[in-house]
This record gives sequence, C-alpha cells and structure tokens, in this order.
Amino acid sequence: MTAIEVIVYIAIFCIGTLFGSFFTLAVYRIPLKRDITHERSFCPNCNHKLTFLDLIPILSYICLGGKCRYCKQKIRPRYLLLEILSGIVFVLFAISIRLNVLESSISTIVYFAFGLLYLATLFIIAGIDKERIQVEKSVLLFGYIVEALYIVYLYIVEKDPNIYRYVIYLAIICLLVVLDTVVLRKKAKNSYPIDILLLCMFILAFTYSAVSILTILMTLLTIAFYMVVQKIGHKKRKVADKLPIAFFLCISNAIILLITNFYILGN
Repeated sequence: MTAIEVIVYIAIFCIGTLFGSFFTLAVYRIPLKRDITHERSFCPNCNHKLTFLDLIPILSYICLGGKCRYCKQKIRPRYLLLEILSGIVFVLFAISIRLNVLESSISTIVYFAFGLLYLATLFIIAGIDKERIQVEKSVLLFGYIVEALYIVYLYIVEKDPNIYRYVIYLAIICLLVVLDTVVLRKKAKNSYPIDILLLCMFILAFTYSAVSILTILMTLLTIAFYMVVQKIGHKKRKVADKLPIAFFLCISNAIILLITNFYILGN
C-alpha cells in the first residue's frame, strides 16, 4: 500500500466519523420532525449549544473525558463507538471495492460515492428502528432518490443491460408505497410489515440478488440467536413488544455487502 493510498484511507475514515456524528443527530431529530441541517447541535441534558471544538468526532469525546463541557453530564459511549464504527465501515467499503484514486475507473468512484450514501441510509434507518421500532419514511425516501439517481447514471453512462431489472424494482416499490399510503393507513393501524417490505426492496434495488437473499437469511439467524439469548437470560418479553427487524436487516446487509464485495472483486 502506497503512502497516497494510506492518506486516502485516513481521509475516508475521517469522513466516516463525521457521518457517524451526523447519524446520532439524525436518529434523534428525524422522528421528532426537527431540522437536521440548520439547527445547531446542543447538549440534550443542559441544552447548551455546542461549539466547533465540541463536535470534532472522537477527539472531542476523548479530550472532554466523555462529559459535556458545560454541565459535566456523562456522554453515552455509544456516540464514540458509532463514530469509530462508521469510519471503519467506510474504509472497509473502500478497500472491498479496491478503491484507488489514481487508478480506479470513474465507474468505481461513482459506485463508491453512491455506496456511502446507501450505507448512510442503512445506518440511520437502523438507528431509528432500534430506538423506536419504526422505519422512518423520509429516510427511506432519501434512499430511493439516491438509488434512482444511480440507476439513471447506470442507464445513461454505463449502458447497463440489466436496467430493466431496476425499473421493475422501482415499479414494485411504487406499488408498495401506494398500498401503504392509500389502503393500509385507512384500514390498519400498523404498517410496519409493509415498511419492512419497502426496506427489502430498497436493499434489493441497490445490491445483487444474492446479497439480498443472504441478508434475509442472516437477519433470520440473527433474530433467532437474539431470541435464544433473551430466553437464556430469562428476559421476559411482552407479546405486544416488537423486534427491531429493520435494524437487523440493515446491519446484516451492510456486513453481507462488504463480504461479497471482498469475495467477488478478489477473484
């Protein structure tokens, strides 16, 4: 690995940590319908607006000893872990597609850019579902827009012969959205199953069919393992409680996508 590649991967890691910091903000604000772009970040305990120095990923947490600079309230370690994890995932994604700024094709660079936005969408959906057991429609819509733009690129620039496959996926997505909006919202209180189907179509439209199938299998295995662990730990679960299925789907898909990229491009 050359010095330039090391510098590029360090830069990608830093970008990933910035995204990770944004994810925590988005997961908290989006379900509350609060602005995520113009409103300044603040401490959820004392409501003091944070300065630039308070928002530097990883370094701010370490330098402040994991506490708010103003009220000294402890900051949950998960914020630090998410920033580090996001940076690592971004780097692994770059390595998995053999990204090299000096030698990679335009196609690879474009896929990398859209891939980061795709992973960002997965992270935010997973975070919200983990906290609230719901798939945020606005985030999913953003993901669909990203996919639509990528499909347009594939059609116009890459002349992808499989473009009709993407069109079919988008058509199915539109039908599910209509079903959710027009039918289920009037006759059913819970549209979570349809949201999961929409998420599955989102995953299928961006990744390979094999990746999507492996994602579903891994999700089922993970949920089964999760329930077994809960039972062993004697944790009672109410019948009305829901499993964060979207959370498991998103995490499983990110892992499978990285693994298959390494396998496919390594052979």
